[in-house]
Amino acid sequence: MSTEPDLVERARRGDPAAWRELYESLSGRLLLWLRARPSGDSAADPEDLVMETWLVAADRIADFDGDADAFAGWLFGIARNQAANARRRSQRRATDPVDVTEHDIWGAQEDTDVAGEDWVRRTLATLPTRQGEVLSLMEVVGLDVAGTAEALGMSATAVRVNRHRGLARLRKQGAMDRTGTQSVTSSPSAIR
Repeated sequence: MSTEPDLVERARRGDPAAWRELYESLSGRLLLWLRARPSGDSAADPEDLVMETWLVAADRIADFDGDADAFAGWLFGIARNQAANARRRSQRRATDPVDVTEHDIWGAQEDTDVAGEDWVRRTLATLPTRQGEVLSLMEVVGLDVAGTAEALGMSATAVRVNRHRGLARLRKQGAMDRTGTQSVTSSPSAIR
C-alpha cells in the first residue's frame, strides 16, 4: 500500500485516485480471505461481499480514524460483518446455494486453484472459529497482528494466542509441518 500518510484522508475527501489505490491494494486479499472462510450455508458470493464491503467503507469512511495501515484491519472487520449478515439472511431464507466451483461456467479458475481453496477452507473449518479466522487473516491474507485484531475485534494478545494454538492444532493434525507451511502429505496436489 502507499506510504503516503494522507491516503485515507484523501479518500475521506472523495479523491477517486486514493480510493482506487486502496481498492487495488486490498480487494484481492479481501476476496481471497472471503473465499477461504468456511461459509456455512451462506448463499452470498464472495465477490458480492467484497463490493458490499467497499460500499459500506465508502459510506462510513468519515467514522474511520487511522492511517492507511489501520485501514486494512477496519476494512476486513466490515467484510467479516457483511459475511455474517449474509449468512444470517441465507439461514432465514433457508437457501441451498449452488457450488460455483462445481459449475464453473466462466472457466476462470483451474482445478488446482479450486482444490487448493477447498483444502484451505476444509482445513480451517477443523479449527475452532476464532483460530480459523485468525489464521485465515494472518496466513492466507497476510494481515499483521494489529490488522487482524482490528478486523476481528480482539486484542493483539488474543490474536497471537489463537494463531499459536491454531498452528499447533494443524501441526498435530498433520496439516502443517513445523515451519508453518502446508504439509506435502496433506496437500491436494499430493493426492494426484
